[in-house]
Amino acid sequence: MGIIEITLVIILLIYTVLILQLISGFRKVKSFVTTDVTPKTAFTIVVPFRNEEKNLSRLLDSIAKLNYPIALIQIVMVDDFSGDNSVRIYNQWRMSHEAVDTTLLENMVLSNSPKKDALTRAIPIAKHDWIVTTDADCTVNKNWLLTLDNYIQNYTPEMIVGAVMYKTKNNWFHHFQQLDLMSLQGVTIGSFGNRNPFMCNGANFAYTKKFFNEIGGFGGISDQASGDDVLLLQKAVHVNLEKIHYLKNRDVIVKTKPENDLFRFFMQRVRWAGKSTGYKNAFAKLLAFVVLLINFSLVVGFVMLLAGKLDWKFILKVFLVKYIVDFILLYKSNSYLRKRRFFVPMASSLIYPFYSSFVGIYSLLGSFNWKGRKFRK
Repeated sequence: MGIIEITLVIILLIYTVLILQLISGFRKVKSFVTTDVTPKTAFTIVVPFRNEEKNLSRLLDSIAKLNYPIALIQIVMVDDFSGDNSVRIYNQWRMSHEAVDTTLLENMVLSNSPKKDALTRAIPIAKHDWIVTTDADCTVNKNWLLTLDNYIQNYTPEMIVGAVMYKTKNNWFHHFQQLDLMSLQGVTIGSFGNRNPFMCNGANFAYTKKFFNEIGGFGGISDQASGDDVLLLQKAVHVNLEKIHYLKNRDVIVKTKPENDLFRFFMQRVRWAGKSTGYKNAFAKLLAFVVLLINFSLVVGFVMLLAGKLDWKFILKVFLVKYIVDFILLYKSNSYLRKRRFFVPMASSLIYPFYSSFVGIYSLLGSFNWKGRKFRK
């Protein structure tokens, strides 16, 4: 076995150990079963939005259908300089839901991160201690807040992370995005099970205003264009790990829309991957590096195979080992998030190393465009 084969085997072994640790952690996170208690937690739902005229009505209607006392809900919408009819749609909804305590704010440019600016703008005027964030292209389950309240009354956390999934159509591109997101959700749950959380999603994130201020808000992470969720979580872990919980219950799963445009999908993933440069968690840094390394190694290995420099049986064995450990984590994620028949198309598995390598390398070297704005490293 030559130096190239030995190197690839070592990378594969490290990757396999890391993923198996996350699989083990996933099993440790138990599903939360609600109890019969009277709702008492007051929530401020914060929704930053920019040019979301196609999605905003669905989110607002799902919030209006929440199975929760209206007196315990405040909604703060933050318009991030929309150039479409988003504000008009919100105002029309507000007029037909006058009983809902809701406020519209205009964003302010305070940092390199519009999302963090929007939250910084909203949190000081929140009437309630519990802040819940979601995105304008999402819909929430009717028992979303009811389950959050139930969990809070049982465990008294200060920060809660929940799951996000796509509502997909029956096509390969959506299915590929679903698999990609499920892998991130599996990593999230696994890291919580190992008591080393480092990942979450701002579309389903809750924390107390008191805790937010205690950890210094977005201080020290505002230079990153993204990371209002992941980087805030990692700050919080250093302050009080015991108060940060993952809520595993299907009623709190928030659904969002996959991208239909390939370029927007790529830019979204570059934006997500770019957060890794701001990671403080050592395991998160190692995992991000090894994931990029194993996928890039498979790409290089494939090129060398075509050039006749590597044996196809060796590359096949490496690919199959990675496929199996990935499948186990994805299977566990699917069993919680969707509870539907599960399969991983071979086409997705073959394309993924190229996609992951391109996204990872581009996020380290390039800028990205998102919602009409260009962000630079």
